[in-house]
Amino acid sequence: MKISVIGTGYVGLVSGICFAEMGNDVICVDNNQEKLEKLRDGKVPIYEPGLEVLFERNIREKRVDFTDDLKYAVENSDVVFLCLPTPQGEDGSADLKYVLNVATDIGSIIKENNDYKIIVNKSTVPVGTAQKVRQNVLDNGGSSFDVASNPEFLREGFAVADFMKPDRIVIGADNDMALDKLEELYEPFVRQGNPIIRMNTESSEVTKYAANSYLAMRITYMNELANFCEKVGADVDLVRKGMGSDTRIGKRFLFSGIGYGGSCFPKDVNALIKTSQEFNSEMSLLSLVDKVNKDQKLVLVTKIRKYFGDDLSNMTFGIWGLAFKPNTDDMREAPSIYIIKELQNLGAKIKAFDPEARDTAKFYLDGSIEYSDNLYSAIQNVDALLILTEWNEFRNPDFNRLKLDMKNNIIFDGRNIFDVSKMKEEGFEYFSIGRKAVKNSK
Repeated sequence: MKISVIGTGYVGLVSGICFAEMGNDVICVDNNQEKLEKLRDGKVPIYEPGLEVLFERNIREKRVDFTDDLKYAVENSDVVFLCLPTPQGEDGSADLKYVLNVATDIGSIIKENNDYKIIVNKSTVPVGTAQKVRQNVLDNGGSSFDVASNPEFLREGFAVADFMKPDRIVIGADNDMALDKLEELYEPFVRQGNPIIRMNTESSEVTKYAANSYLAMRITYMNELANFCEKVGADVDLVRKGMGSDTRIGKRFLFSGIGYGGSCFPKDVNALIKTSQEFNSEMSLLSLVDKVNKDQKLVLVTKIRKYFGDDLSNMTFGIWGLAFKPNTDDMREAPSIYIIKELQNLGAKIKAFDPEARDTAKFYLDGSIEYSDNLYSAIQNVDALLILTEWNEFRNPDFNRLKLDMKNNIIFDGRNIFDVSKMKEEGFEYFSIGRKAVKNSK
């Protein structure tokens, strides 16, 4: 099948390369010339495990092309995927200008011929966006086309696996011809029997927001529960195991920590809140989820202030992990940003290490912190270590080396990666989330 993917951001690039991997001819479109040059030179501009191998193979097999020529891409495609940014506006709503501007351009392009096109929103968009896209195309002369919704459910760090072997495919359209075409496209990805779920566009658009907001709610609930556990002497990890063994609940998204971040959960929760207000059906529960999550991002700072006081001048903190989660370099809404800035406001200096997010972090934190080349250089002569991302390489460090290199044997763990009894045995003062603190170690 001939496909064009408009936008080569995280979703667009992964989608385009994975479609090509299944033998489709794919044209990826972007107006960022610097990014296009990198892609044409065979360089993947994002960190995503497994993507580089597929990228190189499909470039070599000439199944994927990169261009800034939207007209060329649309004219040479059967299906046009819109993978464009929908950033959060000041009021929390999703900004649709990029999606609707491209829809306008597509209308003008397909006006010139009657070749049938399916225009697919893969961007995360509020309910009703498909109808707005359809109207924009119609207003600019388009006639032989359908608009569909096909939300992505890609986890950063696992996006290639999620695309190639999805739990489900959701497609929304208002006629069977478009649905049949998209089902044909996706059938090779679900050979193990996972479902392709057909629905109308409105239901498809709501599905993406509903899924992400529910997962954000689970995380937030566990974080509030963790704070409660600390007060009453319970261990949130034991509580999690007791909950997760219930098949009605399940084990996933029950880990407590310092709040969710990234490009999806914060933006999608706020967009659904805003849309629900616009339709006079406010989802007040999600407003609480958003508030609690913002507060949770600073829970480690509260622990640090309680231990060291409010004046952190002449103190240096080592940080392991800057990305909002492991296996990605994404820093959007990362808790580390809020924690570091708050510590700096209290006078502290920061040394930090992240296996992948160093360059990304410079965009959000400028030159205000010292970047270390490895996890051990980040703890040289620091007053305490903060763990903000649960990268695997942090899970089994040389604790003797930490005790030799740090000023104090103090760890504030925002991801609960160490066992409390192990930290006591090793002689660390250890503060985590929802578990009993280890204090006054020798």
